[in-house]
Amino acid sequence: MTRENRQFNELRTIRVQRQFTGAAPGSVLIQAGRTTVLCTASIDSTLPPWKSAANPAEAVGWLTAEYSMLPGSTSPRKRRDRDKMDGRSTEIQRLIGRSLRAAVDFAALGPRTITVDCDVLEADGGTRTLSITGGFIALCDAIQSIRSQLSTERPVLTSSIAAVSVGIIDGVPLLDLDYSEDSRAEVDLNVVMTGIGEYIEVQGTAEGKPFSRDFLNQQLDLAAAGIAQLTRLQRESLGNEWPFA
Repeated sequence: MTRENRQFNELRTIRVQRQFTGAAPGSVLIQAGRTTVLCTASIDSTLPPWKSAANPAEAVGWLTAEYSMLPGSTSPRKRRDRDKMDGRSTEIQRLIGRSLRAAVDFAALGPRTITVDCDVLEADGGTRTLSITGGFIALCDAIQSIRSQLSTERPVLTSSIAAVSVGIIDGVPLLDLDYSEDSRAEVDLNVVMTGIGEYIEVQGTAEGKPFSRDFLNQQLDLAAAGIAQLTRLQRESLGNEWPFA
C-alpha cells in the first residue's frame, strides 16, 4: 500500500474543473491529490518573428508553454521569479511545450500562436505531468473557441496527450508519486504518451544505484496503464467537446 491507501498501480484522486476563469478560452483547474495546477490556453492571431512565412497563406501555427510555481505553492515559500526563471522551471515548460506540440497539426491551425500557461497553486509531486494532462484539456477548449475559423476537413488536434510519474520505492514500482514518495524514490520516471499508447517523452533517473531493464519495463507498463486512465478522465471531462471520434 502507498500513501492515501492507494495500491501500487492507482492514480491519486483526479479532479478537473473546466472554464475555471473567464479571460482565456481554455481554462482548467486540475488536481491530483493535493497537487493543484491552473492551466490556461490563449490564442493570438500573430506568430513569433522567427516563425512567420514570407507568404501569409503558407504560414503555419505554433504552440508554446510557460510554467511557474506560485510562492505559496510550497513550504517553505518559493521565491517569486522576477527577473530570471530558474533552470527547473525552464526545463519543465519546455517539456510541456514539446509534449503538447505533438498533438497539433500546425498547418491546420494556421498563422496563430497558442500559449499554454501552467501555474502551480500547490505542489505535492507530479506538477510537470499534471500540467501536461490539464494543459491538453485547456488546449482542446481553446481550439474549440475558434472552431468556426478552422477547416472542418483537417482537424487541428491529431491525438490526445497525457503524462504521469512512476518510480521505485523499496524495490517496488509505484504509479503517480506524491512528494513524500518522490523524495525517497530510488528511480524517478516521467512519461508522456498519446491516448493510443505512443510515447512522446520518457525522462528517467536513478537517484541511487542503477536499475535494470526489467524495472524500466515495469515502470513503463505502469505509466501506460495510468495514462490510459488519464485519457478516459480527459474524455469524460470534455464530454461532447472531445475532439476525436
